[in-house]
Amino acid sequence: MSIFRRPDYHSEATEFIDQLKAAKPQLEAQQRAGRALLWDKNLDRSEQQAFKSAKVAQGAYVYQTKSSQ
Repeated sequence: MSIFRRPDYHSEATEFIDQLKAAKPQLEAQQRAGRALLWDKNLDRSEQQAFKSAKVAQGAYVYQTKSSQ
């Protein structure tokens, strides 16, 4: 280690999170369970393909009405 090296900086937010994790060791497991409940889903590839094939192409200017000319 160099004699010119500064000690590592820890912001107040980092210190707060470290204290919170030390006080509540189960917190990270609860966060992972919540994420799994809301976000980690198994996707059906056939449904995704159907969604992609049903997509309608958007025009160059969205608000322009189609004229009959």
